Amino acid sequence: MGTESYTGKINRKLNKKLRIVEVAAGRQKADLVLKNAAYVNVFSNEICQGDIAVAEGLIVGMGRYEGEREVDVSGKIVLPGFIDAHIHLESAMVSPKEFAKAVLPHGTTTVITDPHEIANVMGTDGIEYMLQATEGLPVDVRFMLPSCVPATPMDESGAVLDYRTIDSFYDHPRVQGLAEMMNYPGVIGADPQVLEKIVAAQAHHKKIDGHAPGLLDNDLNAYIAAGVYSDHECYDPADAIAKLERGQFIMIREGTAAHNLEALLPLLTPQYAERCMFCCDDKHPSDLLEKGHIDYNIKEAIRLGVDPILAIKVACHHAARYFLLNNRGAIAPGYLADFVIIDNFQDFRIEKVYKKGTLMFDGREVADFPAPEVDPYLVKRSRDTFHVAHLTAQDFAEHRPRGIIGMVPGEIVTEDQGYSDHIDVEWDILKAAVVERHKNTRHIGIGYLQGYGLKSGAVATSVSHDSHNIIVVGTNEEDMAAAVNRVVENRGGIVVMDRGEVKAELALPIAGIMSDDTLENVNEALERAKEAAFALGVSRGIDPFMTLSFMALPVIPTLRLTTRGVIDVAKQQYI
Repeated sequence: MGTESYTGKINRKLNKKLRIVEVAAGRQKADLVLKNAAYVNVFSNEICQGDIAVAEGLIVGMGRYEGEREVDVSGKIVLPGFIDAHIHLESAMVSPKEFAKAVLPHGTTTVITDPHEIANVMGTDGIEYMLQATEGLPVDVRFMLPSCVPATPMDESGAVLDYRTIDSFYDHPRVQGLAEMMNYPGVIGADPQVLEKIVAAQAHHKKIDGHAPGLLDNDLNAYIAAGVYSDHECYDPADAIAKLERGQFIMIREGTAAHNLEALLPLLTPQYAERCMFCCDDKHPSDLLEKGHIDYNIKEAIRLGVDPILAIKVACHHAARYFLLNNRGAIAPGYLADFVIIDNFQDFRIEKVYKKGTLMFDGREVADFPAPEVDPYLVKRSRDTFHVAHLTAQDFAEHRPRGIIGMVPGEIVTEDQGYSDHIDVEWDILKAAVVERHKNTRHIGIGYLQGYGLKSGAVATSVSHDSHNIIVVGTNEEDMAAAVNRVVENRGGIVVMDRGEVKAELALPIAGIMSDDTLENVNEALERAKEAAFALGVSRGIDPFMTLSFMALPVIPTLRLTTRGVIDVAKQQYI
């Protein structure tokens, strides 16, 4: 089939426009009419009444309309589709199609994703893989391009992306800007290679998102002056308001790893809420299945006393405005017909979800839709990302003093607990290692971890933020080596090992971070692995794998572990 001519494209769009105007004017029947609707008006901050007419996937009017299909929504409340302002789809550990199936029943119709997890493994092939794997899904997936691959120059990932490498992706219609600028020391220190990424994004008139926990005073001024427009790392009102007062937008995060909603409730008031939106950042399968997605953020906000209409605006309209997605986030003429129909604000049961006027969730199940086609080369490439020689206990035998990373209950920040030269299970001092897995460099960084609780065996995972090397923690070197070898054999995933026996595992063969199985099956395997880890002594107050994965992220204070050893994050120095 030949490419559509410019004239043909204009004529096709003109015919659609003619139809939209005819229906809006009441001269033709709508494709769909939601009859007797009570709907949230995000512009007047009230509940309005009337029929909602849809044609060509758009809302064309509210008032009195007739349609080819009519759905009586008397006694219900109609909301705009929800928007997640910042998420890594890879954190769900399933394919983008499975992710869409999971979030549609929760009213999510648009997400803004940062594919830096898969980009750290596959470079630009990872970005292209995710663009293709999300094309045409009934959840609109928009992209922010990874800004920090690797997170810092002291980490080892599968690729190094400078501004030239990602520049062509800005022309893609679903790319909104540059994702979280985690390397805030590089911004504040005026590192030219960091700043040129911001300059390039601005040259394309794109947004630049931030990631800067706890920045203060002139450091914060420098970070924002460089051109960073938002932040999702705020953990208390003072931190958030300092950023908001300087013009940043605040993404209030409530996900699996970080829970900031309750702490940031003071922002959800008329004084501040216009600069706020909801995000999840990371969502594990169990949370998606048991708690939900952005609807959970809304329900929690309402339960904690936030005005329901304000909570709805934060969940859709504000993110749409920030990302210049000017045809969504509201129920008004010309906006996408993305609807969430609930029973009431108190119970907040989602009864139906429409995407562009098509019913995608009827209260019981999600309508079927095909998985997007992905280039066979990219599929093959995504399943061949481990290049690690077979390891033995001797590879983890290190008797020199190494830094002890002290875990903080309920947090992903850590403390400096001094040094150790041996495992001491009684004092909860475990050996930890990060094994480089992308280029067979045989680099293995060794340190110690306190606060994990393991009493026997080892736990290993290739979900290891952000470079996704293999991180392993153990009570002995033999089980550590066996666990890592099993992760490699599975082409990625999670392994719980004890006395040379696999107690539980979850294979993640897509780039070592995602499965092509269903969300339910992945969750079952993940929960079995968690129970196996708890049975070996891991503290039940933590997530055995997500917590471990963040111990390798060298941009969150205080100490972290990389492929070359323990690093002091503030100083960006090995200790």
